[in-house]
Amino acid sequence: MKKYIFLILGLATLSQACSNKLDLTPVSSLSNDSYWKTADQFDAFVTGVHSAFRNNNSAFQSLGEMRADIFGTETVLGPSFTGEATQGAERMWLQTMDLDQPGVSNFGGFYFNINQLNLLISKTATTNLLTTANRNYYLGIGYGMRAFYYFQLLRSWGNVILQTTPSTSVDISNLAKAASSADDVMKLIKADIDSSLNNFGTDYSFRNQKGFWSKAASQMLKGEVYLWTSYRGGGAGDATIAKNALTDIQTNVPALGLVDNFTDVFSSANKGNKEIIFAIRYKLNEATMSFVPGQFVPQSGLIANFYDSLGNRQFDVTTDNWGGLLRAPVRVATFRQYDDKDSRKWATIQPAYTKSAGVYSIVGAFAKKYPGEQNAGARAFTNDFPVYRYADLLLLLAEAKVILGQSPATEINLVRTRALGANYSNAYAYPNQAIDTDAKEAILKERLLEFIFEGKRWYDLRRMGDNYVYKYTTVKPTEAYKLLWPIDRNSLTNNRSLVQTPGYAQF
Repeated sequence: MKKYIFLILGLATLSQACSNKLDLTPVSSLSNDSYWKTADQFDAFVTGVHSAFRNNNSAFQSLGEMRADIFGTETVLGPSFTGEATQGAERMWLQTMDLDQPGVSNFGGFYFNINQLNLLISKTATTNLLTTANRNYYLGIGYGMRAFYYFQLLRSWGNVILQTTPSTSVDISNLAKAASSADDVMKLIKADIDSSLNNFGTDYSFRNQKGFWSKAASQMLKGEVYLWTSYRGGGAGDATIAKNALTDIQTNVPALGLVDNFTDVFSSANKGNKEIIFAIRYKLNEATMSFVPGQFVPQSGLIANFYDSLGNRQFDVTTDNWGGLLRAPVRVATFRQYDDKDSRKWATIQPAYTKSAGVYSIVGAFAKKYPGEQNAGARAFTNDFPVYRYADLLLLLAEAKVILGQSPATEINLVRTRALGANYSNAYAYPNQAIDTDAKEAILKERLLEFIFEGKRWYDLRRMGDNYVYKYTTVKPTEAYKLLWPIDRNSLTNNRSLVQTPGYAQF
């Protein structure tokens, strides 16, 4: 069955190279005519679109948090504490991107899989090869994932190209296309979510250990989307829709819930656990999270020069064999936002210290939420990457309740109770923390502590409003255009119908 995936996606790469135009021509007419002949081929194609989705994980993470207040060097332009250069990653948290250093180029590479999803929708809607259950499930996947992609594009670039019909031949002339308005993009997102939910119907099942898109994933996306629009004119009506989508999951998927131990949510040995709603799947000898060692963890030999104060030990290359390049260290200020009694602190971030006369001094930190597994003396980053999980559901629901004038205490306290464990007391309960005097600030803080390195912080700030971006990031109120991303030079060159994001240097 896998040979069909490679046939379609392999020809996709060839066709893409010929056009180099927003990845909108991924399937040749030859491969398309010889495919879609059996149910197994449909099954393989669904696996293929999820594999392509996994290939976009680095872009999801970058767009979702690299411009927020999580990462950064301890000096404005200096190297990380281990001496590894940031190599342009700093442009994202310093907000100095431009068309030649865009942070994320080619719209994240998303249009390749958008076209695959267009093809899946088109072929699945007209086939008689599938069972009714599989046909509806695959249409639910297609519309839901397409809406997810366009929501990423909308929040990042605003006006973007809408492509809802598949391109099955190398026809470069058809690829020069102007962007649609953000309003039209949002209309498509909401329509696709509705189509996804309608096709899933009453099927709340999960497939591939929650590594396939599902009805619950579409409901989570609906909650996010309608919270976004509730702050942008939709008000209580959209907040109510968001709340109903989230509570629908609680009602119809009662097996979901928080895992007792925060670390176990991400364990390579605990995939598809009860907290996961939808995750990007990684597996030893199949695919690993290459973007983690590529930017977020240090070289083993360099980290060995520092100390772990909690373990009262010096790092060593045998057990601390991160084997990466620390282009994007975690800010010490970020690490210090956690209470020492919060289990998320030690599961999410690894601090590093120097030691002199028995005294530890912190010098830096890096992300450790995805430690992977040891394999033949090397570290393989095989943790799944959660796109949606139950803690996210709880805090989005808390946010909807605040908009509606209701108490978010139940949801916030569930998250805090798990985080603090035996250390939890009434002093930590909402609304007894100082930050709880402002419910939105309390939710933002809880989401920061809970979701670092899950691609959510920048989007959280953007969702709640521009003032939160100005307060917590290096974007200034006089630079409102930087709320969106620049379009890279290559995309502007290849598609002369595109216009640079307003405010950035024009092409």
